[in-house]
Order: sequence, then structure tokens, then C-alpha cells
Amino acid sequence: MTPAHSSLPITIFSFGYKYEPPQDVNLLFDVRFLANPYHVETLRSFTGLEPSIAEYVLKNESGRDCLQHLHRVISFFAEQYQLSGKKELRVAIGCTGGHHRSVAMTEALALLLRKESDAVDHFHRDIRKESH
Repeated sequence: MTPAHSSLPITIFSFGYKYEPPQDVNLLFDVRFLANPYHVETLRSFTGLEPSIAEYVLKNESGRDCLQHLHRVISFFAEQYQLSGKKELRVAIGCTGGHHRSVAMTEALALLLRKESDAVDHFHRDIRKESH
């Protein structure tokens, strides 16, 4: 990745499909295929901000591959947006409720993207909505 997008603002956020997908994004990714901590009684009450949830979601082949591919795609789009004169890139990552998988993936992606760009912001749109 070249530093071409170092000044392009990138906003990445998690959401829950049960609360409707966002409309104001450039890229939207569905991570509902990843292992779901909701189905593990001891993990259900936590969110993707917890290390145990992040590990459950990301420390397996599907999770690692997804993170790697999303990082590469988002970096590519950021570079291309910068080159074409776009002013920002908004990326949404969704799972069912917006508490586990999308949160863990958003956190991991934001961390990786911040190593390449000084203008990365992230948030979790639905993390505080109804408990599991």
C-alpha cells in the first residue's frame, strides 16, 4: 500500500442489519458468515470490544482471511478515491445485531488502516442498542 491516501478521511463503522443497513456509505460489507459469539452462552453478553470476542471472531481461518481481504480492498479504494479527487471514504461493516462480529472486525480494520493513514475514524452505530 502506498501512502497516497494518507490524508483522505476514512470513516469505518459497524452496524446491525436488524436495525437497517446505512444508506450514506461508499462500501458496505456483510460479515454474518463469520463465527457468531452470540451462539456461545459465555460470550453472548460481551461485545466485539472485548478481547475474548475479537479472538473468537478473528483468530480462525475465516476471520483472518476476511480481515486481510477487507484491509486490502479498503486500502485500494482509499488510494483510488484519493487519486480521483474524492473527499472521503465511508465504510460500513455489518452483522446481525451490531454487537459482536462487525464490532470486532471494525476495530481490527481501524487499527490496520491507522498504520497507513492519519485520517481514520471509527465508531459502532448499534452497539448500545437492545441487549442480547
